[in-house]
Amino acid sequence: MLLSSVSIRRFACSLFLGTLLALPAAHAGSYPLPPVSSRHEAQVQQARAFAQKLLKDFQLPGLSVAVAHRGRIVWSEGFGFADLEQGLPVTPLTRFRVGSVSKVLTTAGVARLVEEGRLNLDAPIQQYVPSFPVKPWPITTRQLTGHLAGIRHYLDRDEAVFKEAKHFTSVTQGLELFRDDPLLSEPGTAYAYSSYGFNLVGAVVEGAAHEEFLRYMQRAVFEPLGMRHTGADHPHQLVPHRTRFYANGPEGSHQHAAHVDNSYKWPGGGFLSTAEDLVLFGSAHLQPGFLRKETLALLFTPRKLKSGKETGVGMGWRVGVSAQGRRIFHHRGAIEGGRAMLMLFPDSQLVVALLGNTYADFAEEQAAQLGELFMPVTK
Repeated sequence: MLLSSVSIRRFACSLFLGTLLALPAAHAGSYPLPPVSSRHEAQVQQARAFAQKLLKDFQLPGLSVAVAHRGRIVWSEGFGFADLEQGLPVTPLTRFRVGSVSKVLTTAGVARLVEEGRLNLDAPIQQYVPSFPVKPWPITTRQLTGHLAGIRHYLDRDEAVFKEAKHFTSVTQGLELFRDDPLLSEPGTAYAYSSYGFNLVGAVVEGAAHEEFLRYMQRAVFEPLGMRHTGADHPHQLVPHRTRFYANGPEGSHQHAAHVDNSYKWPGGGFLSTAEDLVLFGSAHLQPGFLRKETLALLFTPRKLKSGKETGVGMGWRVGVSAQGRRIFHHRGAIEGGRAMLMLFPDSQLVVALLGNTYADFAEEQAAQLGELFMPVTK
């Protein structure tokens, strides 16, 4: 049977469309990686090999890595999969849970309010959160941001609440999980890491700003820094480029991580971000501009207990020295379905971010090793 020219054209068109639909998602929506200059080519090749090794050694479904020098991203790339079932690759646009890296994001919001004269770090927190019960000793925002306030961290009894995946409509409502518990110690006398303490910091931010916490963070921190892919991990909303979240199964397999609702801890561990956004954020903390010189010194000066002992933590940020002997400011995040690491090398103006979509053990050591690969080009 002879086909008319119209039928032939229709057949050819349907064949072409079918071919397009059959293309793998990675090809159809791939992220255009920026060209690597000859100055960085050797470092990037080594860093790619390092990232592939991380992917294998820590059994990560997916990994995103970014490196910035003097505020400019010199390398950003994704490895592995954001969705194992659909075969969707990680790209620099993929959003991961950053866990406790959220604390330094929240600290930036605190710093902006301090500079504007709207938040007194040494005022009792009831000035900003009047609903929080008065304790035997006053608690201040300065103590909260340094984990010196005596607020407890998670306990086994909290697991029932987490498994319930209850949604909290405000940061103030989330305080009900610990608000009536006694303090672990007199504020200022002991260091006790506390995500709940940072949830209280978020309520302080909301009270000082007279603005809902997430809205304030978007307006005062994320938008000014060009962090277009950072925001709250809303479990029931459609979030573009959000990775799926995984847990490691037996013999190197993966399974979906348990469903969680992180609305109880937006300030202390509830944000999503990309590696690129995080290195932009870190870069803004290496020189005055977004924050003043004296504010940056406040963030990165280790606190002291009343005994005089240093804690190694400033305002939110951990302050230390890498195994290679370099000064570092850093924070890690560990959360259901995610792992994050943000590290600043202030003397080299270098920033490194690592993000994974399963709970894994990579942390400061791996971030410092990655940073070392780029040190020759920072001189």
